[in-house]
Amino acid sequence: MRRWIGIAAAGLVFLSAGLFWGLKSQQTTVLTVGVYAGSYWETPIGDCYQILDDAIALFQQRHPDVRVEYASGIPTDSYSEWLAEKILRGTEPDLYFVMPEDFNLLASAGALEQLDGFMAADSDFDSSVYYAPCLQAGVFGGGQYALPHESVPTIMFVNKTLLEAQGIPLPDNQWTWEDFYDICARVTDVEKRQFGVFGYTWLNALYSNGASLFSEDGESCYLADDKIQSAVQFAGELDNLNGGYTVIPRDFDLGRVAFRPFLFSEYRAYQPYPWRVKKYSSFEWDCVCMPSGPSGGNVSELHTMLLGISSRSGNQALAWELMKLLTADETIQNELYTYSHGISPVQRVAENREAMEMLMGDIPGGSGFSPGVIRDIMTTAVSAPQFERYNQAMIMAESAVAESGGQNQQSRMLTAQREINIFLNQ
Repeated sequence: MRRWIGIAAAGLVFLSAGLFWGLKSQQTTVLTVGVYAGSYWETPIGDCYQILDDAIALFQQRHPDVRVEYASGIPTDSYSEWLAEKILRGTEPDLYFVMPEDFNLLASAGALEQLDGFMAADSDFDSSVYYAPCLQAGVFGGGQYALPHESVPTIMFVNKTLLEAQGIPLPDNQWTWEDFYDICARVTDVEKRQFGVFGYTWLNALYSNGASLFSEDGESCYLADDKIQSAVQFAGELDNLNGGYTVIPRDFDLGRVAFRPFLFSEYRAYQPYPWRVKKYSSFEWDCVCMPSGPSGGNVSELHTMLLGISSRSGNQALAWELMKLLTADETIQNELYTYSHGISPVQRVAENREAMEMLMGDIPGGSGFSPGVIRDIMTTAVSAPQFERYNQAMIMAESAVAESGGQNQQSRMLTAQREINIFLNQ
């Protein structure tokens, strides 16, 4: 009898414990996050989840009844497909990272929740902490559908060794198209397979000439605008210096090219030792801002990794709180200096002199990028327009530019502009 009483008592203990943990698990809310492994910028990093893990730890301190989960090991180049499948099945995460090239599609398809209501109702949120171009990257159709987590502008790599051999000083951050063309012309020697620039396009020129290819609402194309035609012509003049030779990436890697537009993340990743030796070891190099056109400034394109909330999430309020931590908390954002190669979209973090000096202390010749220069780059940078038919319209514009040239340029541009406008307003 005592044995049966003991067994019954033990059973009651286990049953009570099971009920307790069952009730506890029912009270715990699970918040899911979509994230990729590695670096979107294709640069070497350490623990790719450290920033997210630290934000989650801080979030769960404030919300002990919430458990945050994410699937690890999703390769960067497979993330878009993984997310698309989740959305099709209706099992997408509550909060997820949005790659720049996916934002238009996700916003136009209704997959992202509009954030304007959260922003207006939250007295602790101040959108002015972000650089305006970074925040603008998450705008679609006049509404805010994502917040910026990390940004990378385009800058100009400079082969210092090649310039010094020609007796040419490193250009400063206020240089112009005229300076750029003059240096390229002096450096180029087709017989020696030595060239001025690789990878500079009419779009690079467009941004720095104060031009916009499309209206903000995506209903008008300005391909025939004088500023854009000047940009196309300037890019063509640079290409003509090569005498018909097509410059390739290997030419730059071997030290035969003076300039190449690159993402700022490349500069941060490959200037410090030992990565500097592994990537570009055959010549000394540094970076400057993009050259300014006659109607513009030293402006470049901005690429921004975004965070968005699923429009079907049942935990949107909690997702908003975690999103704020990841995008606006200065402690979390400051970790970008350690665990990534981008620039924080938060102004106070990006321009923090102490953090900047620590960062640039590891980069030879990096004194050119002071907090003031970073401010100038980030406040004037331009993001690609965000509207539903942008990708198709951009293909049409690039095709028109490729087919134009000589005396037919203006006529071809006008025709293409009409065709694109018809397409945009169908």
